[in-house]
Amino acid sequence: MLKPVSVLALLLSAVTTVQAAQEVNVYSARKEALIKPVLDDFTKQTGIQVNLITGNADTLLSRIATEGQFSPADLLVTTDVGRLQWAKESNLLQSAQANEQLMQWVPANLRDQDNQWFALTKRARPIMYAIDRVKPEELNRLEDLTDAKWKGRICVRSSTNIYNQSMVSALIEQLGEQATLELAKGLVKNFARPPKGGDRDQIKAVAAGQCDIAIANTYYLAGMLTDADKSQVEAAKKVKVFWPNQSDRGTHVNISGAGVTKHAPNAENANKLLVFMLSKDAQQWYAEHNGEYPVRSDVESSELLKGFGEFKAESIPLEKVGARNTDALMLMNHAGWK
Repeated sequence: MLKPVSVLALLLSAVTTVQAAQEVNVYSARKEALIKPVLDDFTKQTGIQVNLITGNADTLLSRIATEGQFSPADLLVTTDVGRLQWAKESNLLQSAQANEQLMQWVPANLRDQDNQWFALTKRARPIMYAIDRVKPEELNRLEDLTDAKWKGRICVRSSTNIYNQSMVSALIEQLGEQATLELAKGLVKNFARPPKGGDRDQIKAVAAGQCDIAIANTYYLAGMLTDADKSQVEAAKKVKVFWPNQSDRGTHVNISGAGVTKHAPNAENANKLLVFMLSKDAQQWYAEHNGEYPVRSDVESSELLKGFGEFKAESIPLEKVGARNTDALMLMNHAGWK
């Protein structure tokens, strides 16, 4: 017969197991306002408590790596395929269990071939131009921005920015290293100033007349147009979106995405949450509230994003893009892109 203390220990263990099964821990590089409403809906519908930790994307990756097998993280939510691919290559993720649903909803080029990460939203990176100084018929391909007519007229973030690294990674994969190097050198020659600041800063620089062209994510322009700060709105209204390379490879598109962590203590709940975040209702919320494009083809973009116009996107598998980020950074540095 078991001793009373042993029975008590077993009961406590069972209670702990039940409690653990009713929660999921999310490490998110997305700001709380851009994810918490979806997580709250998940809790309402399933009864599973979501414990959310937000922070810098690279810091969260380092934290999971440092915590190792003792990490409480169940689901990683982050921005840019470069970080998702790094997480996979660093053995921080595991294959998702709900493969059929996720593969049905997420296009093949927007997910990992081993089902370790999946896109949640799409983030387009087109050309943005000054309405009063540039005519849209002057624009065509990204490559054309290397022409001397654009000298001193282009603003873009630095080579250390992962969005630019992924854009150049995609170019390397599609055009080859030499052609991409020449393109990067041509862009650098036409920079209006040394790269600095974020995407909003590039847009504001165009509005202020410091340059005529910016390369930036539509997410930021949408955010400026809906900002409570009137100066942000006024700056954004001086800029329009142009979709480059519509006659060939399409405009560069990146993602925000998620993956179940390698040592997830609540892996089953993490899989449930991942599926929920790609459900039609959650995707519709993303489309209306965060200025990004839904991943699912059966969910429409917001009216604001529709106003930017329809476009053809690159169809390149993003896992190939993520795998080349280091090569892209080296190439950009070689081109003088600081």
